[in-house]
Amino acid sequence: MDIKAVYFVGIGGIGMSAIARYFLHQGVVVGGYDRTPSELTKRLEEEGASIHYEENVDLIPEACKDKESTLIIYTPAIPAEHKELVFFRQGEFDIQKRAQVLGTLTRAHKGLCVAGTHGKTTTSSMAAHLLHQSPVDCNAFLGGITKNYGTNYILSSKSDYVVIEADEFDRSFHWLSPFATVITATDADHLDIYGTEEAYLESFNHYSSLIMEGGFLILHTDLKMQPRTGKGVTTYTYSREKGDFHAENVKIGGGEITFDLISPLGNIENISLGVPVTVNIENGIAAMALAQIAGVSAEDIRKAMASFSGVDRRFDFRVKTDKMVYLSDYAHHPEEIRQSILSIKQLYEGRRIKAIFQPHLYTRTRDFYKEFAEALSQLDDVSIVDIYPARELPIPGVTSALIYDNLTSQNKEMISKDDILQVVQRGGFDVLITLGAGDIEDYSEAIANQLSH
Repeated sequence: MDIKAVYFVGIGGIGMSAIARYFLHQGVVVGGYDRTPSELTKRLEEEGASIHYEENVDLIPEACKDKESTLIIYTPAIPAEHKELVFFRQGEFDIQKRAQVLGTLTRAHKGLCVAGTHGKTTTSSMAAHLLHQSPVDCNAFLGGITKNYGTNYILSSKSDYVVIEADEFDRSFHWLSPFATVITATDADHLDIYGTEEAYLESFNHYSSLIMEGGFLILHTDLKMQPRTGKGVTTYTYSREKGDFHAENVKIGGGEITFDLISPLGNIENISLGVPVTVNIENGIAAMALAQIAGVSAEDIRKAMASFSGVDRRFDFRVKTDKMVYLSDYAHHPEEIRQSILSIKQLYEGRRIKAIFQPHLYTRTRDFYKEFAEALSQLDDVSIVDIYPARELPIPGVTSALIYDNLTSQNKEMISKDDILQVVQRGGFDVLITLGAGDIEDYSEAIANQLSH
């Protein structure tokens, strides 16, 4: 098929917009629908995409209505009865899921992929930065906006490598053919899709069988999965007892973290983390393993690790003064929240720390409310916001109160989104973190402004 136009149903998603940018760079016509305007869609429009926000076939650009030359890409979050999707199906257009397109790219390049319940956005962004800052270079499709580049897409006309965040939602990562992949974690999630933890783990087992001949599988040592390949399997972890790739001589203090990478591909001493939080030690080890496989030199790795600025909404410092710290974090799984809070407590030992958490999805709240409460109870001061529904309809009896009732924190409260700024103004903390993958992020700028004055 000679592609002259690409139309995205759900173009504003973080993963979809990265592919839209790829096709904009290819010089083809890019159009799309999304439910609401956002900073991402605004940027895409500035870059040349034609986007509308009403479910209306008449608004589809004429260039995107020729089935012989138009590729349709959609996200699983779009309902099957969506009018525009129905129009394209009835017209027998070439329609592909976002993951299918990424799969094609992994077969056209050497795919360096990062999968896992959590940590994949930061790890893949780190890996992309390590390659892009070296002569090896890469293309990259990421699940977050990198602070170094202000985008979720990196373009290279010369590199054979493509870094991809491999998403397990809707089994999307089964379309990929990685040259090398990291699997960071397999804590059960998306049980609305998988049904059981066993089915979730089986999905990762299958993913491990998709690696190209002569490729590499790098597993965190704590995974429950059983890889389907015996070739090229190595492990990584923070500590030296178990992982082939691991850290030694870790020094944490004064707002800095340094360590040595011990690696079967060559040790690298005195690495300094650009975003000094403890969870980034393991993320960094995994990213450096991919970079070493791709042939990035030790010196280039050391420099790029120090200059990595992080990803929007991933342990994202918005205010950082001697008196007050505020950060926002995308954490929306109990284990992510546990790790996030653990990192904060290590960094700011003895400080008064408060969390404001917005649960994401009714099904996730239903399945993990006890685990959420246990993770959040590491802090003495917690506010819980109403559930952000995203793609879901309410489930009777499932509210934020399920988490609230199981919290053992000394100070706890349930609040609405409208109360957030009032709660912040009330104070009583030195360090504030807002947690969640929903629209709580929309309040971060106002919170930062309030705490800066």
